[in-house]
Amino acid sequence: MLRAIAAELSQALGILHKQDIQPIASHLGRWVPDSSTATPILLGDDCAAIPDGQGYLLLAAEGMWPTLVDAEPWFAGWCSVLVNVSDIYAMGGRPIAVVDALWSQSAEKAEPIWEGMLAASRAFNVPVVGGHTNLHSPYDGLSVAILGRARSLITSFHAQPGDALLLVSDFNGKPHSKYPFWDAATQVDPLTLRMNLELLPTLAEKGLCDAGKDISMGGLVGTCLMLMETSRCSAVLKLDAVPCPAGISLEQWLLSFPSYGFLLSVRPERVPEIQSLFHKRNLVCAVVGEVTKSLENEGAEHTLTLQLGDESLPFWDFKATPLMGFSTQAP
Repeated sequence: MLRAIAAELSQALGILHKQDIQPIASHLGRWVPDSSTATPILLGDDCAAIPDGQGYLLLAAEGMWPTLVDAEPWFAGWCSVLVNVSDIYAMGGRPIAVVDALWSQSAEKAEPIWEGMLAASRAFNVPVVGGHTNLHSPYDGLSVAILGRARSLITSFHAQPGDALLLVSDFNGKPHSKYPFWDAATQVDPLTLRMNLELLPTLAEKGLCDAGKDISMGGLVGTCLMLMETSRCSAVLKLDAVPCPAGISLEQWLLSFPSYGFLLSVRPERVPEIQSLFHKRNLVCAVVGEVTKSLENEGAEHTLTLQLGDESLPFWDFKATPLMGFSTQAP
């Protein structure tokens, strides 16, 4: 069974498309200098974390899948804000504002995209403050950028051997009828959405967690790959420890984009306190694996291993097959 699951995961577009980042990584390198402090800004995280003297400005952008924009414009508009907001909170920050770039064939076709964006803007209390609009385009397209700020960071670079991997999610939702999307947001009270997200900067500011990512279109497995690549660590993901929402299979869940989902890499002694914070909000917070080795150890492998019951299988070898191409190495 494990081999069948691994074979399906290895062909998932949400994971394979992460390799599209490699050419950009080769042009930009692994870091860029902060002009004011000369501190390296590491690349490959959910947001760029730019020191601003009082913490960090967080800057990110997302382009929406053209098929989704065309088929479900309201939902694409909603998701364009959701995914950006999630990136900010995933790094221990709080969003400030978003801007958009919208291409559409007419004002009428653009309207549902705008309605979705504005609905999410109100739900997450994040204003749309500007951007670019073209209503004479031969196609419909949308991208959104976000600015946020963090006092303390959760990053993709700080996973350590011995860490527990925690899956955080909200199972109070339903699967989308067409796409691998678990919707625990569009029908939820906005205050509940914001309070659940506020737990992430709370973890960072209390010093409970410094490593993690939001679960993206690569699902839990793709997100674990990204976290291990940038942290230069190996890990074991224990599939039989992964809780699933009712009504979908493990294979579906492993590749789903949850509207509220995070993978945290946590020192073991901090796990009980972190779980308590999420459980009080009726959220899932389960140990689903562990970080095993670091490339800092001479000759260490750099892999993600999947485990199911008594079976284990090397799923990804980063030395043989890079994912995004970013690394934590900096001068």
